Amino acid sequence: MTERAILPWSDIELPEGLSARLYDGVGPLPDSGLDDVEVYVLPYDTGTEPMKLIDRLPSLKLVQSLSAGVEKLIPLVPAGVKLANGRGLHDLSVAEHALALIHASQRDLPRWFAQQATASWEREHTRSLADSRVLLVGYGSIGQAIERQLVAAEAIVTRVASTARPAERVHGVGELTELLPSADIVVLILPETPATMGLFGAAELAALPDDALVVNVGRGSAIDTSALTAETVSGRLRAALDVVDPEPLPAGHPLWSSPGVIITPHIAGGSASFYPRAKRLVAEQLRRYVAGDEPLNLVSG
Repeated sequence: MTERAILPWSDIELPEGLSARLYDGVGPLPDSGLDDVEVYVLPYDTGTEPMKLIDRLPSLKLVQSLSAGVEKLIPLVPAGVKLANGRGLHDLSVAEHALALIHASQRDLPRWFAQQATASWEREHTRSLADSRVLLVGYGSIGQAIERQLVAAEAIVTRVASTARPAERVHGVGELTELLPSADIVVLILPETPATMGLFGAAELAALPDDALVVNVGRGSAIDTSALTAETVSGRLRAALDVVDPEPLPAGHPLWSSPGVIITPHIAGGSASFYPRAKRLVAEQLRRYVAGDEPLNLVSG
């Protein structure tokens, strides 16, 4: 049977009539038997090398990304080939990580971890998430998942998206100037687009009140790194960042040692809950493909 799909896992339930080969993104790119491949499911979180396979698949009909953001993938997909993203797969993983970063910052966990290492018992009351005013910038499915956890923690949430949706109580980014001065915490869940790059620059950061916390679990390019560094080095603002610009952050960069800054290496979306959800999505996409139905999460094509 001709192999018509390339998948990152071997334990995917295949519909009748479809065979597949494995490519997990770790080893060399496949270099033979590619002429009849119609569906390519990109490995997750293995760098940009797997993207190079796209232009080697002359019969390609569908590319399935397991990431929600596909801005770097879109230019690589040929005209007429459908592209679907992983919308929804990372919602809970990113939401958990965002809340972990917020709690760690608000309750000063790095300080207590450092004290544990020296068996020190110096006590002090900390900030809280409850009753904090949180500005949620990027109100898609991940933003909504974060909001559910923030509301459970009894934070006061204000929603912000690219355009205002008054019926849903969602503000537009054009209102940030008015919203920032009253925010205790800002959470960014933005894709990388021309409109979002540098959205939080020196002026926006300066508009935040002293001791505000900036959390970024979207794309590092949404924040002017130099401006954020200046604000955190001075101690005026705090930050909890899963994404930075550039990535990886250079070893000597002052953000690493700025007071009140927590950095994790872009791992918010890859928790254990992601993989079974991703496999279910891939199985459903393959079923739809064989049946001639429209794929879920279609981006283009």
